[in-house]
Amino acid sequence: MLRRAGSMASKTLGNATGNGIEEEWGSLKLRKLAQQLCSYKPPRAPWCNNDQDNESGEGGSNSELYVAGKRVKRSAVLVGLFEGSEGDLRVILTQRSGNLSLHSGDVSLPGGKMEEKDKDESETALREAKEEIGLDPSHVKVVTTLEPHLSKYLLKIVPVVGLLPDRKSFRPVLNPGEVDAIFDAPLEMFLKDENYRSEEKQWMGFNYTDHYFDFQTENMKFLIWGITARILVRAASVIYQRQPSFSEVVPNFSGIQSSNSRCKPKL
Repeated sequence: MLRRAGSMASKTLGNATGNGIEEEWGSLKLRKLAQQLCSYKPPRAPWCNNDQDNESGEGGSNSELYVAGKRVKRSAVLVGLFEGSEGDLRVILTQRSGNLSLHSGDVSLPGGKMEEKDKDESETALREAKEEIGLDPSHVKVVTTLEPHLSKYLLKIVPVVGLLPDRKSFRPVLNPGEVDAIFDAPLEMFLKDENYRSEEKQWMGFNYTDHYFDFQTENMKFLIWGITARILVRAASVIYQRQPSFSEVVPNFSGIQSSNSRCKPKL
């Protein structure tokens, strides 16, 4: 269900399934998904560095990308999933406030930069989701984290996958300073070529695909693109265990680091 800043807080997100409800996970589908994702091990990101590299300055190549990996800031986003009324998996998305100085009006996942008090990326994502959309952390079951993504602003973004067993209990309260609207979209759409287009771009000398997904709900149109789209394409690929129907150019990072460089991201 679409919700805009200033609308009634009593409205809930989505509709109830009403069938197969289990006390812990909300449905058999979510329980099976949790079991699947709990064993997921994200691949290593070749641009990051371990603590030994940070202290000694050794162990990496002199490439621009590796140097960038040395000075990234950490952040996390919540890939919040629930089962829709038709049994499909849906993801919670927001439209950033038009008053923000950076990425104003863009569609994003709830999240933000890590703070010193955050013990890990999961805590960051849950804290930010509560601040932005009023999602109580107790309503989310974190099941895994995906591999980190690196933004062009040198921000390490870790997607945290969390399930909402009882989404009826989630009554969005939007922070008008950060969010203009909240809506949900089917996760599987990020594997399909419907309402999809792409552009080939370059970043630090590497070619990559920028995804654009058009989505409409309750007479509102949204464009999902950039790193949010890339994260959702990857999340959908992992969860549905198949590749997208469209072609995708992913930067070849394999030659970036020297053979003695090791990367162990802390997720």
